[in-house]
Amino acid sequence: MNFVEELKWRGMIHEIMPGTEEQLQKELTSGYVGIDPTADSLHIGHLVGVMILKHFQRAGHRPLALIGGATGMIGDPSMKSQERNLLDEETLRRNQEGIKKQLAKFLDFESDAPNKAVLVNNYDWMKDYSFLNFIRDIGKHITVNYMMAKDSVKKRLNGESSEGMSFTEFSYQLLQGYDYLHLYNEYGCRIQMGGSDQWGNITTGTELIRRKTGGEAFALVCPLITKADGTKFGKTESGNVWLDRRYTSPYKFYQFWLNVSDADAERYIKIFTSLSKEEIEALATAQKEAAHLRPLQKKLAEELTVMVHSKEDYDQAVKASAILFGNSTADDLKTLDEETLLQVFEGVPQYEISKADLADGIHASELLTQTAAVFPSKGEMKKLVQSGGVMINKNKLESAEESIDLSYLIGGKYILAQKGKKNYFLLIAK
Repeated sequence: MNFVEELKWRGMIHEIMPGTEEQLQKELTSGYVGIDPTADSLHIGHLVGVMILKHFQRAGHRPLALIGGATGMIGDPSMKSQERNLLDEETLRRNQEGIKKQLAKFLDFESDAPNKAVLVNNYDWMKDYSFLNFIRDIGKHITVNYMMAKDSVKKRLNGESSEGMSFTEFSYQLLQGYDYLHLYNEYGCRIQMGGSDQWGNITTGTELIRRKTGGEAFALVCPLITKADGTKFGKTESGNVWLDRRYTSPYKFYQFWLNVSDADAERYIKIFTSLSKEEIEALATAQKEAAHLRPLQKKLAEELTVMVHSKEDYDQAVKASAILFGNSTADDLKTLDEETLLQVFEGVPQYEISKADLADGIHASELLTQTAAVFPSKGEMKKLVQSGGVMINKNKLESAEESIDLSYLIGGKYILAQKGKKNYFLLIAK
């Protein structure tokens, strides 16, 4: 597989340094992507860099995932308007462990293959490097004029913020450049990859390697991913979409990809999956012929949910979606775990009921009007029952006088009432 050709048709190349493709075709090459360790989980904004490393390994090259422990203590100023909070070592180490577990789902760290992935943390080679040694060994090779010419620096200095730019942030590109030099010397790393906002920092590294060793190093960056309407990719109303289920459940993760627009789905499926060009073209054709069936979104959501979580989590998410939006059965409802059930019905009206009320059985009309105010009156409820518009746990309620008892509880705790096609109510028995 030709790595550069692969990224080109996937729309994942923004800029590439001359000679990069020739180097990759010549021999097994080590290349790295830096990952910001500001949390103990990656979010989907990190996935572009991770997928670049995945394709890099698929093409037979060796991916180096660099956790920016040292640089995470400073903060990268690239295209940002404010300096960010700095982290302590204990937090960084905890974050690194969480990130490595997630990366292992995309990259092979364990095999005996010559191109098995390596995880490194720049804190390990920066922590004992004195400031005097750094400015003597590294600082003298890069001029201030060169650093000032970078877009990330110019935008910050000419920006609206009256605070300007601290020396700490200004020195960031030197530190990132030193990372590249270190990996070049220790791992034979010849290419750094990242988002287009990193081009200035990455090329500082290639320049430092050239000036310090006379060696040649390369750079490749991908475009920053946005939505078709130009807004930021990866954010929802509740914030980032995380890869860790503690922050974003598999169901919500699945729903995010399922609900992207047609235009975005066609771009994202190239960027965020390893599906072949032929498979993607077939899905795009199917989408044009029957857009309402959303084959692109469904496949995108499946590939990513299985890759990030598991096949079981994907199956649960599909079932959960069918319960809310499709023709699912009572059996489907009973197979949902409690976490997914609560995610699906987050935001629907909830009522607390007493298990004691259910012990001897209670008429549905009383349960759904007096115990839980799903209906304002028994008369209105009976009318809807007669027209087949009331469901309990996805089963049609045949009579308003049906007795509802403890056997109706899902997981010993929940009853799902449905009024018409789209109005759900969750009864929680305590």
